[in-house]
Amino acid sequence: MTARPRWRTVDLAYTALFTVLLAVCAWITVPLTVPFTLQTFGVFAALGVLGGRRGTYAVAAYLLLGLAGLPVFSGFRGGPGVLLGTTGGYILGFLVSALLYWAVTARFGSRPGVMAAAMALGLVVCYGFGTAWFLAAYARTTGPVGLWTALGLCVFPFIVPDLAKLALALALSRRLARYLK
Repeated sequence: MTARPRWRTVDLAYTALFTVLLAVCAWITVPLTVPFTLQTFGVFAALGVLGGRRGTYAVAAYLLLGLAGLPVFSGFRGGPGVLLGTTGGYILGFLVSALLYWAVTARFGSRPGVMAAAMALGLVVCYGFGTAWFLAAYARTTGPVGLWTALGLCVFPFIVPDLAKLALALALSRRLARYLK
């Protein structure tokens, strides 16, 4: 039987710091044709800098704070209504992405190529989870919508910005990870 790694005070501090960073990133909106936030940057920065385990806990803590009603989501919103709404699946998809990143890097290591692939795969899974959620929630509240319409609204406009945020998070994590052990 292997011993479980112990949490040190510094692990809790870093996890809390990146939980707050996620909230701040959600509040920052870049107003383009389709406005976007820096949430995905915060998620992947937490995973890249802290690693799979601590990064996943930061994402989970962020979701729990939002679920409890604290205004940590975009637009200074919080509560179960946000998570149960049409875009709640993308927010919950952050946790699925984090768990996937943790599993991939635990299995294949945290070399830059593995980290980049795990982040990209996590982004695809987040898109898939969020789009499936969107289709179900939109059909429940407004009426059925086609898959291509949902992708056109919720995924296609965000691919390039999200890949840029992913690259920035990867570059930042490579710089900071050696200082945050």
